Amino acid sequence: MENADTNTGAKTGTKISSEKKTQLPSLFKVLMHNDDYTTMDFVVEVLQEVFNKSATEAEKIMLTIHFQGVGYCGTFPYAIAESKVDRARLKARKAGFPLRCSLEEA
Repeated sequence: MENADTNTGAKTGTKISSEKKTQLPSLFKVLMHNDDYTTMDFVVEVLQEVFNKSATEAEKIMLTIHFQGVGYCGTFPYAIAESKVDRARLKARKAGFPLRCSLEEA
């Protein structure tokens, strides 16, 4: 918005900026790690319930975890990623599994 000189009607060239830049939150990748005790079915269940993956997608991720040692579950803002890791860990502990998830900055 430019101000106008009230005497001459000429614009003075002064700009008033009311825009504020909002910073996007840092994103983090959630990774799930393989272990020798957690069942494949349980990993698929966690991927579907906690990370909202379809059965097919959960199965693919589970096989990646099983054969490569680690699998990618998704990218989220830090608070959401941490919450999903906590939910997965709690579900695993209640079921008696040592399932491990980690966060990595995206």
